[in-house]
Amino acid sequence: MKRSISIILVTALLFSCIGITGCGKGKPDFELSADSSNIIQFPSKTEETSGNEETDENTLTSLSREGYTLEQAVVLSRHNIRAPLSGEGSALDTITPNTWFEWSAPASQLSVRGGTLETAMGQYFRKWLEAEGLFEPNYRPADGAVRIYANSKQRTIATAKFFSSGLLPVAGTQVEYHVDYDTMDPVFSPVLTYMSEDYAADANDEIQKIYGKTIADLGDNYDLISEVIDVQDSDDYKNGNFTGFNVDDSEFTFEEGKEPSVKGSLKTACTISDALVLQYFEEPDPTQAAFGHDISEADWEAISEVKDVYGDVLFTAPSVAVNVAHPLLEEMEKELSTEGRQFTFLCGHDSNLASVLAALEVEDYSLPGTIEKKTPIGGKLVISKWKDKDGQEFISLDLVYQKTQQLQQISLLNDENPPGIYSLQLKGINANAGGLYKAEDVIERFDKAIGAYDSLIEEYEAQNAA
Repeated sequence: MKRSISIILVTALLFSCIGITGCGKGKPDFELSADSSNIIQFPSKTEETSGNEETDENTLTSLSREGYTLEQAVVLSRHNIRAPLSGEGSALDTITPNTWFEWSAPASQLSVRGGTLETAMGQYFRKWLEAEGLFEPNYRPADGAVRIYANSKQRTIATAKFFSSGLLPVAGTQVEYHVDYDTMDPVFSPVLTYMSEDYAADANDEIQKIYGKTIADLGDNYDLISEVIDVQDSDDYKNGNFTGFNVDDSEFTFEEGKEPSVKGSLKTACTISDALVLQYFEEPDPTQAAFGHDISEADWEAISEVKDVYGDVLFTAPSVAVNVAHPLLEEMEKELSTEGRQFTFLCGHDSNLASVLAALEVEDYSLPGTIEKKTPIGGKLVISKWKDKDGQEFISLDLVYQKTQQLQQISLLNDENPPGIYSLQLKGINANAGGLYKAEDVIERFDKAIGAYDSLIEEYEAQNAA
């Protein structure tokens, strides 16, 4: 029997804040008391981003590691730029009086810009692999040397196809996908495959402990979104369907076979944040992207932060991450040990990146050069296996992504204009002077994350039997 548990998350800081938010489809699923005084002018999140993050020691200009020979790379990618998940006639149309960008693709599908950008990223990887000697020019790999595997949604299949066309332009590589088109492959579907009442309660407690204050601090972000979309002039505001945002109305649901979900302001704000960020990437005029408002890059980061928080809250609490990421962790570890495999490209979603990184216990990070600080559009976890001159194997973990200006300008990527490359750190494991980990330590971390799922089941089943 499938079990479903809904829990209200009430933050320790009990104060209300009005604004707007959302990641999901449909109309806003909450109501608060209407009060036009709750809609305020732009909050003070307008100071420019400090340049310090650009000089972070983890920021790299190349995927190469001097003194090491590349043996293999396994890439977990988020799809590139898509149209918003909610299409015409959804809450996006009624929550603002403004007209959204005319997307080049139907709802949720990869845009023309997204395909072009992903091809450029594939070309960048091709030149890197050629420079490392793993690929020959115009490489046509033998059977099994390269694997391109995508979730079965349009945006992931298309991203993988565009990437492979840049990576292997003369090879005619096929994109592998395993279930019916436009459905979710269990390997990439971030669903809870184990559930009990005790587990749901503990997962909720984890979310509250880790992210309760973060959610409570989104008040200014909500206010900024409210102003940018001119919510007071919207149909939803005028007819009372939307009456404002609240930082303490999050209701979480944990159900076997489904993704963790949340109702309330955070969901609504994420939907709007997502659409605004995509519009910022696509619309040539940044003022028009903000519906005529002149806002700063720091303001765009504040808008984007809402959906970053949404993803963290739902998919990165430790007990949730090892549950939803379990099939993908197994797939990735298998790829790292597949004999003869040179390069693997797995294409999924931001939830896949977030949960895998959390399950592997990656240190917290904030990406420079992009308004999306955690799992940016088209972002890639690159796990590279290297050998030193003595034959010892090492592994690097990097996040590779197109920076905001590169997305907007559709820039060619090369050594003079590299994508964002950020070296990730694993908690509790010491890297060498070059930032590399012993290969056995990384594989052991995969084993630990995969085994945590089995331990979780044993623990809660023992509790239920007691």
